[in-house]
Amino acid sequence: MQKDKAFFDRLYKRYNKRALATPDPLQFLYEYPDLKDREIAALLGACFAYGNVKQIIKNVQALLSAMPGGPYAFITQHCTADFKKTFSGFKYRFTTSRELCALLVNIKYILEKYSTLEDCFLHYYKTEEENILPALRAFARQLRRGGEISSLVPDPDKNSALKRLNLFLRWMVRQDEVDPGGWEKISPAKLIVPLDVHMHRLGHMLGLTARKQADMKAALEITRSFARFCPHDPVKYDFCLTRFGIRDDMSYKDLSAKRHTKPRRKPPAKR
Repeated sequence: MQKDKAFFDRLYKRYNKRALATPDPLQFLYEYPDLKDREIAALLGACFAYGNVKQIIKNVQALLSAMPGGPYAFITQHCTADFKKTFSGFKYRFTTSRELCALLVNIKYILEKYSTLEDCFLHYYKTEEENILPALRAFARQLRRGGEISSLVPDPDKNSALKRLNLFLRWMVRQDEVDPGGWEKISPAKLIVPLDVHMHRLGHMLGLTARKQADMKAALEITRSFARFCPHDPVKYDFCLTRFGIRDDMSYKDLSAKRHTKPRRKPPAKR
């Protein structure tokens, strides 16, 4: 079913609300007013955004809680041995403590070389490019130094949609009621939709893509479809659309309804 700009703008107005950010690792970013902490919390939250959303929240909360003083201070003031000691025995689905520590070591390397994650990304970002993809791939290579974090950062030289890194960029580049932003030198017009199986299914349902695989080509196709409605900020519709099928009180059936209902309140728990 093909939809027009008015349809997507109605969804954005109704569902792009901070109150709907739970459950989502995005919710942790609001706790970090310091940009140096926020960008690291965002990267960790995005890298672990796979699997059951409740387990994602539990895992990210545990990770950030293990970094007293904030993630920036924890990473810059500790060494590899400290990371291994702090996260000894860590396991989340496919990700081992070895992979987590390798990612923290690479983040520390980036901070020492570029000062911030943003400065590292900007080193590769070119405004004349159609989108952030070349810079995104270069940034991913920096995060994958040593090749021990395959479950956290996909190989950028393959056709992966790089969903989690695009999610990270949406959080850090866009700024509205939901996305806190902070990276002000990158244009939202250059962002790519964070494509996973949910968004791919929606893309087919709403006539945004015809591709059968949820790959980078499909992500770019959906992004270009959104750009027809909002060229300066095509990814603005991502959050409101992905609430359907993630939150218990919002379903795909609500999307196909002519009039969209507000999220249903859960009944109070029985005592």
